[in-house]
Amino acid sequence: MVRALCRTAVFAAVFAAIIVILPAASSPKAGSSSFSFALIGDVPYGAGDDVKLDRIISQVNDDHKLAWVLHVGDIKNGSSDASNALIQSRFSQYQHFNPAFIYTPGDNEWTDVHRTGRYPLERLAYVRSVFFPTPGMSTGGDPMAVRTQAADAGFGDFVENQLWVKSQVVFSAIHVVGSHNDLDPWTGYDATDSTSSPRADRINEYTKRLQANLAWIDQTFATAAAQDAKGVFIMMQADPAFELARTSSDRNGYNEIIDALTAKTVEFGKPVVVAHGDSHFFRYDKPLTAPAADHVSHRVENFSRVETFGSEDVHWVRVTVDPKSETVFFFEPVVIAANRFAR
Repeated sequence: MVRALCRTAVFAAVFAAIIVILPAASSPKAGSSSFSFALIGDVPYGAGDDVKLDRIISQVNDDHKLAWVLHVGDIKNGSSDASNALIQSRFSQYQHFNPAFIYTPGDNEWTDVHRTGRYPLERLAYVRSVFFPTPGMSTGGDPMAVRTQAADAGFGDFVENQLWVKSQVVFSAIHVVGSHNDLDPWTGYDATDSTSSPRADRINEYTKRLQANLAWIDQTFATAAAQDAKGVFIMMQADPAFELARTSSDRNGYNEIIDALTAKTVEFGKPVVVAHGDSHFFRYDKPLTAPAADHVSHRVENFSRVETFGSEDVHWVRVTVDPKSETVFFFEPVVIAANRFAR
C-alpha cells in the first residue's frame, strides 16, 4: 500500500567500517564488531522489477561482507492476483541471495488479496507455509538461526515474528502491515464487510496479531535489557504515520504499536531504529515525539525511522552497525546505475 505523506525528510549517513561477520549471528552477545547488511522492500511489483531485483541480488552477492538481507514485505503490487505460482516465484527469486534472507509479510500478499476475490486468511496461511517452512531459521540464503514467536505459548501461528542478536544489538521482525494493519474491509471478497459492520474473522485476525506484536515488542526490549544491548533494530512492513497525530485516520490500526514502541524506546534510552517500507521512497528521520519532564511532547532523540526504496525505485540500503559508536546505526542508500530512469 502506498500512502501520500504530509512531508518528506530525506537524509543519509554513510559510515566506512571494517566489517567482521561472526559465525553465530543469533547467539547472545555475539561480539562487539561492526558489520553491515542490506535492506530492501516493496519489490518486485511487476514486469521490469524482476530484472531490477536481479541486479540488487547480484550486487549484494558480490559484497561478501554483508551479514544478511532484510525484506520489509510487499512482494507484489496490491492489485495483481496472489496466486500460488506468483508467491512461489517470488520465494524462488529471493533464494538467489547468498546471505541469509529474512522477510516480514506485507499487506499486498495477503490482506489486499480481497481485491481479486481471494480470502485473505487463506493467503496468509499460504505465505507462512512458503516463506517460513522451518520455524526458527531464516527464509533463504545462507541459513541463519533466529528465535521465532511461534515457540512461545499462545503464539504458535506467528512464525514470522523473529528475533536475533549480533554484536550486542537486538534485531526483531514484527508483522505490521499496510491497509491500516488489516482494518480495511475485505470488500472485494465480501461486499458486506465494512468498518461499521466488520467481518468477525477479520477483526479476530487483527486482534490476535496485535496481541502477538505487542508481546513481541516487549520480548524484544526485554532481550535488549538482558543483553545490555547497544541498540535495537525493528523491521515491519507498514508506514504507521509516526509523524501524524494519533487522531489522524492514517494512524488507524497503528496507535497501539506506536504507543508500545514509544514507551519502550524511552525506557531503553539507547538507539532504536524502526525500518519499514510501504511508501516507496528512501528516508531516514526522527519522527517520534513523546511527553517529556516539562509535560510537553518533544522529539524522542534516540528513536529513528528508516524507510527503504520500493517499486518503482528498485535500489537498496546498506545499514552499518557499529556498537562502539553512540549512534550505532548508519544508513547508505545504494542506487544501482542500471536501475535508474533515463533522463
